[in-house]
Amino acid sequence: MFIAEIREEHQLPYSAISLDEDTIADFSILSLEKEQRPEIEKIEADFITQILDKFVMNVTALNNYLKCPLQFYFNNLVRVPSGKSEATEFGSAVHHALQSLFQKMQQREQAFPDTQEFMADFKWYMNRHRENFTKEQFARRMEQGEQVLIEYYNRYINEWNRIVAIETNIRHVIIKGIPLKGKLDKLEFDGRQVNVVDYKTGDAEKGIKKLSPPNDKEPHGGDYWRQAVFYKILVDNYPSKSWQAVSAEFDFIEPDKKKGYLKEKRVITESDITTVTQQIETVWNKIQAREFYTGCGKEDCRWCQFVKTNEMAVALHEPDEEGHD
Repeated sequence: MFIAEIREEHQLPYSAISLDEDTIADFSILSLEKEQRPEIEKIEADFITQILDKFVMNVTALNNYLKCPLQFYFNNLVRVPSGKSEATEFGSAVHHALQSLFQKMQQREQAFPDTQEFMADFKWYMNRHRENFTKEQFARRMEQGEQVLIEYYNRYINEWNRIVAIETNIRHVIIKGIPLKGKLDKLEFDGRQVNVVDYKTGDAEKGIKKLSPPNDKEPHGGDYWRQAVFYKILVDNYPSKSWQAVSAEFDFIEPDKKKGYLKEKRVITESDITTVTQQIETVWNKIQAREFYTGCGKEDCRWCQFVKTNEMAVALHEPDEEGHD
């Protein structure tokens, strides 16, 4: 539009460019391949059968499948080994320090250790896993932990609920014949009522976006929203307890851009439970039917691109009815 307006007042030199049909056809094929869903060969039937016989659904597997069936296949079934990232190891060190903090509090008549002991547990884990960092990464993450965790400790030391269960493994939950399990960071109790707390490291603003329920942009809902609902289903149906999860809280360990610490609590509705239960049932049935050899086809999907780049695809399919790109 702007060029057309300029040409009304000024003489601009220009030349028309035409492409031959072969070039256009080659480009069309490349563009089409990006949008197609790759399918890999089904060659390990006996191996997969053994895994599926023992498979128990957790929220990570559910999230992975909803993102891309190939992501579920490689991460949760085949379990392709991958190096631990700097961010993942840092997050694990933070979780270890917080776990130790509350466990020691429980052992010391509800008296929390001081910040020096808290940081010692963080540094112990970091040094124990030092091989997963470069020299520069290690120094940066140690400095970051020192700053973030001490400020976090001082922010909440006078507010933390001391009636808690730490790193609780919940197993043997059966919903519509589907076995479920999960490991919960922290359960805060008010009698038998439970607030489920999950620690999150990384960008708090990005994390909050994952708390959205299903909408036009995210028809399955955000990963953290689904995690909250999944945890309520686990707690409410834990066979050896009569607990009731009244809420789920995401505790962001790193400050936001305003240097504040965020906690986002969600109260789970019956509608949420119905939606996630349907997701669990649908994904479980697809897994049992072995519908995990074809990817989502999204251009930014790591596993779809992995299959295409390494020429592992035996077929390419059009986007499906669920709107996969």
